[in-house]
Parts: sequence; C-alpha cells; structure tokens
Amino acid sequence: MRVKTSITLPKSLLTRLDSADKNRSAILERAAIAYLARLEREARDRRDIEIIDRNADSLNREAMDTLEYQQLP
Repeated sequence: MRVKTSITLPKSLLTRLDSADKNRSAILERAAIAYLARLEREARDRRDIEIIDRNADSLNREAMDTLEYQQLP
C-alpha cells in the first residue's frame, strides 16, 4: 500500500532529480530503499566485526594450530 506524503527539498535537488528521472516518487523510493539497505548492511557488518573481535584470540589460536600441522616436512 502506498501512502501519499509531502516533503520539502531544495530546488537544486529537485532539478537534479528531474534530470535523472521525471518520476520523482520512483527515484526517491529507489534512493530510500538503497539507503536503508546500506544502513542495514553496515549494521550487520558491525555486528559481524564485534563477533569476530570477541572471538579473535580463539580464532587466531585455531588458525595457528592449522598452519602448524600443514607445514611441509
């Protein structure tokens, strides 16, 4: 379901939007979707980094152990 809304934007931005696509609603919708997806991706990446950081010592020990038994004779 679509909801009609009103926003105030600088004229220069509206001019740029109109030059990119005559359907302002469509371009603003695509921009909002892309922006929100980027925010979600960045939040996911931060969570992943926190998990890796919390487990770094254990992961590093496991990696070193693996490298030790893979060494050539």
